[in-house]
Amino acid sequence: MRYKMKKIFLLVVVTLSSYVVHAQQDVLLSQYMFNHLVINPGYAGSKDYMMATLLYRKQWVGWTGAPESQALSLHGPLRNKNLGFGVSLLNDHIGVTSRVDLYGDLAYHLKLNQKLKIGFGLQGGFAYYSYKNSDLLYWEQNDKVYAESTQTNILPNVGAGAFLYAEKFYVGLSVPHMLDYNTKKGLSIQSASIVPHQTRHYFVSGGFVFTANPDVIIRPSVLLKYVPSAPLEADFNVNVMFMRTFWIGVSYRTNDATVAIFELQLSRKLRIGYSYDFTMTDINDYSSGSHEIMLGYDFGHDLVKMRTPRYF
Repeated sequence: MRYKMKKIFLLVVVTLSSYVVHAQQDVLLSQYMFNHLVINPGYAGSKDYMMATLLYRKQWVGWTGAPESQALSLHGPLRNKNLGFGVSLLNDHIGVTSRVDLYGDLAYHLKLNQKLKIGFGLQGGFAYYSYKNSDLLYWEQNDKVYAESTQTNILPNVGAGAFLYAEKFYVGLSVPHMLDYNTKKGLSIQSASIVPHQTRHYFVSGGFVFTANPDVIIRPSVLLKYVPSAPLEADFNVNVMFMRTFWIGVSYRTNDATVAIFELQLSRKLRIGYSYDFTMTDINDYSSGSHEIMLGYDFGHDLVKMRTPRYF
């Protein structure tokens, strides 16, 4: 009996999660601070070299139907050093819904003075949604809502962002998906499908670096996320770099989790990161937390010629 009740509880929560996803759909990442391209197209080409990042996230380990995400991004400068490009491929699965995003970015970087630049970026692409009724557990077998085993939808979208940065600080503002497919809101495109619709997201980020001593560098940062009809969420983070080789950090995500973060520079071009979310909600009684692994590669990045490591 206890086992059956637990299964029913999990089913209810996963079902309710689909409504949460409608409000806050964009992929949740704990290590966003090591690759801002996933939230801000203005970041594309902000370095003098090309960067590739691969990330895998397993949320709420132990839950059937819990969110699982993969993200691949690539960005760098074009021949015109003031222009940068970016490409992102994301796959997100939760419950009976799946979403694949493919977006391209183009950014123009304006030099404000000897140390300060600002990048203005545009993003365009589409999201492919699929919804599998065959994976649902329901009691009314003749309900027409579940007549089709699989439903799909392709939603194009555009986004924009600004990224103000220097060697040791940054401020970002972005709306990665400006078109809202909820017909009750402005800039909407009507969509009759019951497949989850895209909802507009707003991101504000900022961070800076200060040196405690030559071997210890501290980098606090914050990310604010707002979605209409959902509570404002904030990520507060502090990362500390030791001997310019590895990062250790901690984050607090409001009303959700505390996160431990590690990143190691394996070579001049290759780095690996790991984070673990300690869930602070009632979900913690049924899940052992969330894991996230990141692998990054910098093409043409020569650390010997650089005066400082890559802070952002």
